[in-house]
Amino acid sequence: MNKTMLGLWLEDGQVRLRDDLPIPEPGPGEALLRVRLAGVCATDLEMIRGYYPFTGIMGHEFVGEVVRAPDAPEWEGRRVVGEINISCGTCRYCRRGLHKHCENRTVLGIWKRNGVFAEYVTLPIANLHAVPESVPDEAAVFTEPLAAAMEYLERVHIRPSDRVLVVGAGRLGQLVAWVLSFTGADLQAVARHPRQRELLAAYHIPTLSEDEVEPGAYDVVVEATGNPSGLALARRAVRPQGTIVLKSTYAGEVTFNFSPVVVDEITLVGSRCGPFPAALRHLEAARIQPQRLIDARYPLRAGLDALRHAAQPGVFKVLIDPTA
Repeated sequence: MNKTMLGLWLEDGQVRLRDDLPIPEPGPGEALLRVRLAGVCATDLEMIRGYYPFTGIMGHEFVGEVVRAPDAPEWEGRRVVGEINISCGTCRYCRRGLHKHCENRTVLGIWKRNGVFAEYVTLPIANLHAVPESVPDEAAVFTEPLAAAMEYLERVHIRPSDRVLVVGAGRLGQLVAWVLSFTGADLQAVARHPRQRELLAAYHIPTLSEDEVEPGAYDVVVEATGNPSGLALARRAVRPQGTIVLKSTYAGEVTFNFSPVVVDEITLVGSRCGPFPAALRHLEAARIQPQRLIDARYPLRAGLDALRHAAQPGVFKVLIDPTA
């Protein structure tokens, strides 16, 4: 095996393609993975804009293959996906089971941990999940965003009688809406573009424009626009004592009037990473087919072009293939 590898390196808001990056060595309890396919998401693009002060290899959505696992050789050769939060296991939050909020955590491709826009990456064995044989790489690479699209369901009870609105029908908003379509709730989604509406129609999800949203009419509103204006629309749409689920991440500060939130007793729920096993069950059963979101696939050597493509308005998922 070569000692160096190719990867997309982010530093001071600039991304460079480097061919001199050392292939990482797995530490205790870790595995070395060959990245088979990686996905570009909105968070990656926000990282370039300064969402977090990160220096290193970008990327956190992936499917890979275990090359070496010194402490768990039974994993070698297995196709896997991996949870992105690496916890210490001993801090006060870890002791309470809040591992993804570990005080000492690193986050794959986001915080103090090199990511997956490279040929190889390391992760703890505890973070890995085997991919079912029937799930192709092109679906498995969506495990992390699909899990994120499901997380709030563990904390917000969606009743079949609820009126639910998804604000934003882009990369993540589509997955959020598709997952919600299985709850039986009275579901609608705000969609601006014909292709967004077409993708939602495949799951029988009615769509409407921003101007058609009825103020104060929804029990639960999920904000997934990646734009601060989406939060304002979510606030207008939710009823008194309703719930707003926040899925967007973006660089910089957001101006928001919290007085109406207090007066109307609105519940705000932040939602980030979610359950990988549940996401893999959806993919294995083919209930959700995220391959419909793939717009382009680039070899890693053309990774800068992939990022530029992903940043264009209206583009859904762009994949990076380190094996090509």
